[in-house]
Amino acid sequence: MTKRVALGLFSGGLDSILACRVIADQGVRVIALKFVTPFFDSDLLVCRDEYVAAMHQKYGLEVQLVDISAGYLRLLENPAHGFGKHFNPCIDCKILMLTRARELMEGYGAFFLITGEVLGQRPMSQRRDTLRVIERDSGCIDILLRPLCAKLMPPTRAEQEGLVDREQLYAFSGRSRRQQKLLAARLGITEYPTPAGGCMLTDLNLAPRIKHYYNGLFSFAEQERTVDDIKLLVIGRQFKLDDEVWFVVGRDERENRQIEAMRGPEDWLLWMTVRPGPLGLLRYARQKVAGSDREADVLRRLAGIVVRYGKKIDGEPDEAEVTIDKGTSVASSIYFPSAETDCQQWRI
Repeated sequence: MTKRVALGLFSGGLDSILACRVIADQGVRVIALKFVTPFFDSDLLVCRDEYVAAMHQKYGLEVQLVDISAGYLRLLENPAHGFGKHFNPCIDCKILMLTRARELMEGYGAFFLITGEVLGQRPMSQRRDTLRVIERDSGCIDILLRPLCAKLMPPTRAEQEGLVDREQLYAFSGRSRRQQKLLAARLGITEYPTPAGGCMLTDLNLAPRIKHYYNGLFSFAEQERTVDDIKLLVIGRQFKLDDEVWFVVGRDERENRQIEAMRGPEDWLLWMTVRPGPLGLLRYARQKVAGSDREADVLRRLAGIVVRYGKKIDGEPDEAEVTIDKGTSVASSIYFPSAETDCQQWRI
């Protein structure tokens, strides 16, 4: 283990940028870990190299992406410290990330960890007592350094052993970001994200949908929650005809492409054959609908949803041909639009 290596938790926000830079500027090799889940930053996994290069160019930081999706899905089932205002387990989220970072230390040859936490900045997860709980439950007592508020906390082992000069650390506190902005200017950091809720679990519209899913929105959700299901859950218009009929409809061409890319082997696709309109995906159709007595009725309703949200004729939805792709067969028929009241009743 090399004492001059540290792992930093890197959200990509100003605080984490500053925390990593403050330590890196003392001659410590900082490896900034960017954790991703289906609820935040998973899109970076498809452009990993570009993102890493951009962070190095902008901030001079060595960033690595770490996918913790599987553990995060389990965490949401019963977070030890509960949820915030919405469906956000902020304390347990930080504990999970620090625990994973601690587990990675030996592989990277790191001696301590860094976060950009600021005492008193967040009412739930950055109180003094909560910061101590996070250290304890993640197993990071004495190895977790918070450079931006370090002078308000007891010295860590890295400071005591002289690996980091405590005098070059800071005593930031409270919700104001004035001190961070001044520090950024001194470090020559002029471009950084504005504070924003990037986590879907705090989103007013998406958080309730995810919470319903975890509370048994569909009968199959309790069997095995998957990353792909979560990714599908947070896009498009969502419909539930009953406990086993989950239908997702794109709102624009981008979402249509996303939905098509997420199609699984048991899913069916529906779209209007001639007129422009949404792509619809019936999740687990082969398992839940195919060959049942209700198959024709379910498809009639779902095709009606596709027509309802497709291009209108003289300002009104009108009958249209809909193609249904079952994977093993493709067929087209004329369907009438579903009533708006029905669509609203089925809408999640």
